[in-house]
Amino acid sequence: MKYKIIVALIVSSYVFLTDVFSQREIIDFNADWKFTLKDNPEFSNPEIEISNWKPVQIPHDWAFEKGISENGAQGASGGYFDGGIGWYQKTFEFSDTWKNKLVTIEFDGVYMNSEVWINGHYLAKRPYGYISFRYEISKYLNDGSNTLSVRVDNSKEPSARWYHPCGIYAPVRLVVTNPQFIATHGVYITTPTIADGFVVVAVETSLQNSNNSKSKGVLETIIKDVEGRIISKESQKINFKNANHKLSTELNVEHPKLWSPDTPYLYKVVSRLKIKNKLVDEVETNLGIRSIDWKTDTGFWLNGKVTKLLGVSEHYEGGPLGGAWTKPLLRWKLGLLKDMGVNAIRTAHNPAPPMLYDLCDELGILVMDEIFDGWSQKAKEDYGKQAFDNWWKQDMTEWLLRNRNHPSIIIYSVGNETRGKIGEELVALCHVLDPTKPVTSGHSSSEFMDVFGVNGGSEKAGFFTEKRPEKPFVATEAPHTWQTRGYYRTKTWFRDGYPNKGQQPFELPDLTEKEVFQFEWASPNAWKNGKQHFNSSYDNAMVRISARKNWELMRDLPWFSGHFRWTGYDYYGEAGYVHGGWPFRLFMGGALDVAGFKKDLFYFYQSQWTKEPMVHILPHWTHPTLEKGVEIPVWVYSNCEEVELFLNGRSLGKDKPGKKWNEMQCEWMVPWDAGAIIAKGFVDGKEVVVSNQITAEAPAQIQLDLEDKYTHTATDKVAIVTTNLIDSNGVFYPYGENNIYYHLEGGVTLHSLENGDPVDTTKNAGVYEKKAFMGATRAFVTLSEDTKKASLTAGAILGEKQLLTSKKVSIDVKSLSLMGSKDREDFIVYYTIDGKQPSTQSQIYKTPFEVNLGTKVKAIVVKNGNVVLSMQEKFGEDLGLHWNRNETANSTEAFTNGMLAADADVKGAVVISNLNRHYIDFKGKEGEVSWYQENDGSEGRFTLKFTYASNDLKSRPMELFINKKSVGIVDFKTTESWNSNWQDIVVSHKLNAGANYIELKTVGKSGPNLLKLVVE
Repeated sequence: MKYKIIVALIVSSYVFLTDVFSQREIIDFNADWKFTLKDNPEFSNPEIEISNWKPVQIPHDWAFEKGISENGAQGASGGYFDGGIGWYQKTFEFSDTWKNKLVTIEFDGVYMNSEVWINGHYLAKRPYGYISFRYEISKYLNDGSNTLSVRVDNSKEPSARWYHPCGIYAPVRLVVTNPQFIATHGVYITTPTIADGFVVVAVETSLQNSNNSKSKGVLETIIKDVEGRIISKESQKINFKNANHKLSTELNVEHPKLWSPDTPYLYKVVSRLKIKNKLVDEVETNLGIRSIDWKTDTGFWLNGKVTKLLGVSEHYEGGPLGGAWTKPLLRWKLGLLKDMGVNAIRTAHNPAPPMLYDLCDELGILVMDEIFDGWSQKAKEDYGKQAFDNWWKQDMTEWLLRNRNHPSIIIYSVGNETRGKIGEELVALCHVLDPTKPVTSGHSSSEFMDVFGVNGGSEKAGFFTEKRPEKPFVATEAPHTWQTRGYYRTKTWFRDGYPNKGQQPFELPDLTEKEVFQFEWASPNAWKNGKQHFNSSYDNAMVRISARKNWELMRDLPWFSGHFRWTGYDYYGEAGYVHGGWPFRLFMGGALDVAGFKKDLFYFYQSQWTKEPMVHILPHWTHPTLEKGVEIPVWVYSNCEEVELFLNGRSLGKDKPGKKWNEMQCEWMVPWDAGAIIAKGFVDGKEVVVSNQITAEAPAQIQLDLEDKYTHTATDKVAIVTTNLIDSNGVFYPYGENNIYYHLEGGVTLHSLENGDPVDTTKNAGVYEKKAFMGATRAFVTLSEDTKKASLTAGAILGEKQLLTSKKVSIDVKSLSLMGSKDREDFIVYYTIDGKQPSTQSQIYKTPFEVNLGTKVKAIVVKNGNVVLSMQEKFGEDLGLHWNRNETANSTEAFTNGMLAADADVKGAVVISNLNRHYIDFKGKEGEVSWYQENDGSEGRFTLKFTYASNDLKSRPMELFINKKSVGIVDFKTTESWNSNWQDIVVSHKLNAGANYIELKTVGKSGPNLLKLVVE
């Protein structure tokens, strides 16, 4: 029996049919590709020898797979990943069922500059990396074997201002249709009337007649409810004469169930094309019935009710897989946001593959769908520079036609912190192709937009007193706050210094007079600049506004439609201008980190945006260097009416979450004492929820947990396994940073390892070990389709890296069944402490043992006579987290927030490292230096402060360029030293919103030694 597949090309929903006349066949084309990270024009030849190419599955991201290096082509903006040119090839057999049919290859996303060949015939090029495209290949197919070749060119980098994938990172399929068929994106559904008791569903269907045959047919349009019952049906006669036909009809739905984030009810619109009473094509499209409105005075309305947009901006690449998301893992990612209370996302700053919108429809997540970052160059080699002028209209048309049926999409965004009259044309095209939704931007050509979207400028205190345009408002990118999981500071931190008046920050007082917490990721003496620190999880590390204050304003101001905080998840890239560059590899603005671990901020939003009773305590209660009695601010986020806090069984009193920003957390000043701190939540005077934090001893065990709320190993063929470091009593150890080693059995592939550590520069893919960060790490596993039984084994050599409180070391091995029954696991562990490789003749591990600083412990794990794990761990005073002993840095430069010249793009100069300073020296020759500066607020005048040194009696003038425009000469006079007596020279100039490039070029008199640039 042959199975055919029904497909909705606008909302992908494929269903198998047994009707032999159903002529639409969808073939998954994601398996069995070959790949090489080389370039040769001969690679388009189907006869080329590729036996040495690597087998890969789609989605595939070669940049993520390769890992990062300090000289990675994408630079700090791309998280130090690489670019390059790669080739893919797939061979497939022609099917007899395809004869006299149209065969089309469809790509959901290839980054970027893809070129496609079929059997050596060149098809076309598609520059934009974030758009779907397809080619009809019927006339080039052979009766037997066929070869598809794809070249992907990322040789020009950086091509984005954040990490981008490289390769075929989204699904591929083959679509086979009859010559008479429903056109790609050919079903357009609107609901012109939504009234009490019924809704009118208007369906416009585009048909294609590729061979211009003259025949008669019928188009049936059917609406089904979620149980599959037909609730409405219309038939229309067709007389095929021309190549294209368009038909419109209206259907009524009685007593409709409305789509919303709380009830994402989806009907099905089935479009059936019949000729001579035979079914020749069928397309199924999701239908969510809902009404939207945007009002200047009262914000966003959904289904006749004011609805605040509880949103996050989200890079598609934010997470543990780079850009190579599968649908089950993408569901997991979006599901965690729903758990936080999120009801909306902004696709910053580009469209996502179709499966993301399908999931948002299913899960109930509103979408601000964004098409472009810039309309001209922002990154050095981006789409704005390479292709926008020639391709924007074609790419926008594909985007709008593909996405316009999704009920989740409530607004389009056409740009981010860019400018130009072209914005008016982009808005007009949106209005033509989908007049049912308004258009906005991230503070780009706002005069042309239907909705006034503002990025960081909406965080300024002055924004709430100044006059705004007479149109609806939404905060497209706010608030900007930073936090590192498990890291705390009681002193307030502002990104641009304290306080930068130009940023107009809101008040955010310190929590204590003196800093309570001291540990760092490394000694400040080792930092390249003062940006290279972690950020506090108390919601006291910000640019202009805290998360709490931003929520208070959004909640209480009727015209404030909502916000899309920056961001939902941490993401790779943008590691330089905020976090100081290498070894920092990612942006720490998320409420969840790149491993999907929840930060304390996650629970703040959950306390404000969800109703299921919850309490969450911060900070944790393990502080090995604190003296007893030191007062710690203890916060509890809760949506309960009242919270009571206990320390070691003694009540510390009750507190109620308030409505004002600084009262949203329950708060106590608690003298430090080891033990258990417990929070109990009360509603109507009854205890409804309890949470605790317990002081942990040194790590002695690992704990494996399968994250299965949103994925299932049997059906999704993926598994997410969390490894926690715990002490001998089973208490989570929040500073754990020992290496975790993995072994898999049963047709299982380790897709990625990720711990969320901002400074972990080791690979994620193709490795079987990863250190824990703040006590935890995760493994992302793929199971083969025929897997029946699979398991994961993890092991670790455990203890405090610096033996702070204990010299004891433990070795632990745990096994977790991923599918099928679990076998009895008999492991034998052999270890050494003298640095030698252990063998089965070495000491057998039975109980914890003591070591001294400087010891390297090695171990092997043997199962059934085979070594399944080979592990090692070193313990030393200079390893792991740095526990501050009140030392000071050797130079004040270590604490500046400036951008080092040594980290900028430099030509004609050399980088000098001297006395803990890193600066550039032109050596008496000509050259230039260029800094990238992101301005997430509004355009305006900024102070540029260059720090330099010169021992030349004559001045050394340099020409200053801002965004490639000369703005004057900066005259660097002598400071009477080349590497000390550093001085500042200050100028003031306008910077644009968004990307800015600041350049200094010599003018024939060489240049001074340059240390840094500070923008205020």
